[in-house]
Amino acid sequence: MSDAIEAGILSGIHAAPGLPLGATDPRVRVGMDGDRASVALTLGYPLAGDGIEALRAAIAELLARDGKQLASLDVRHRIVPHAVQPNLSPLPRIRNILAVGSGKGGVGKSTTAVNLALAIAAEGARVGVLDADVYGPSIPMMLGLSGRPDSPDGKSIEPMRAHGVEAMSIGFLVEQDTPMIWRGPMATSALTQLLTETLWGSSGDGSLDYLIVDLPPGTGDIQLTLAQKIPVAGAIVVTTPQDVATLDARKALKMFEKVQVPVLGIVENMAVHVCAQCGYSEHLFGHGGGGRMAAQYGVPLLGSLPLQIAIREQGDAGVPVVIAAPESAAAQAYRHTARQLVARLAARPRASMPIASSLV
Repeated sequence: MSDAIEAGILSGIHAAPGLPLGATDPRVRVGMDGDRASVALTLGYPLAGDGIEALRAAIAELLARDGKQLASLDVRHRIVPHAVQPNLSPLPRIRNILAVGSGKGGVGKSTTAVNLALAIAAEGARVGVLDADVYGPSIPMMLGLSGRPDSPDGKSIEPMRAHGVEAMSIGFLVEQDTPMIWRGPMATSALTQLLTETLWGSSGDGSLDYLIVDLPPGTGDIQLTLAQKIPVAGAIVVTTPQDVATLDARKALKMFEKVQVPVLGIVENMAVHVCAQCGYSEHLFGHGGGGRMAAQYGVPLLGSLPLQIAIREQGDAGVPVVIAAPESAAAQAYRHTARQLVARLAARPRASMPIASSLV
């Protein structure tokens, strides 16, 4: 009987609105004591807070239809490495690298990358951020970090830490107003060193579940190096709603496709502005551009993020909105988008790991 109940729960939560479960295949176990059910659920991605409560409500409703009660719900997650580009394998310290790109500057890509990293960490994952924009690093300011990272052996680097995430940026290694007057090969070499020589996960069990890579805008040398040498499990493209922004974002999306990096979805930033004084909503940069682009290319729209002065102010202050105001509508929009992102990744095939690695 529990098998039928387990199958019913799986089919029901796949269809439940508002839950990022339709894209993945959770494992469920049900124990029955009369008409009371104890449910244990293992997800392929982290979930916490109101996500758990929404899941609890959905399962309780499913059981009630069959005359049963939900006695307890145990939700856990097991994050595994997912498939990357051909001829590459996940790095030892990082289960999944997620690239955040855009076709042009000024769309809020770095703000989105930082807040998504913090939102995923808030769900219970171990997360890092790599600032791949060596010409204009902004991650140190957004995370409120200063100073230089330590090097325990003169070869490797300890990541900086803030708000529960690890971070590395060229901005930690040079003066704030020092321009990086580098040709492409020097910039790509710096990115590779920052990635491979940082002791990711050293604050925990020696590994990260997700590393968010904040790419520079465009489709140049850094992006090509990322595609050819760095194992990327998935990418997201950040755009604003107006046509000129989505035109450039399409180029970023097609670039990822050409280099065989799966695009997990599109994030529409600055989608709507709500007046703080009167509550009037206005689409300053147009309406629905991200959704139309997602439909055209057959990828999901992971979320639409608001245009709010608090997001900018808190980023400038080094305490992003997900941390500064976790209950705000803006923070909840980032949390929703982050859940959709990691759920989409969880639906991807697992990485092919060497036998020795799979036994660890």
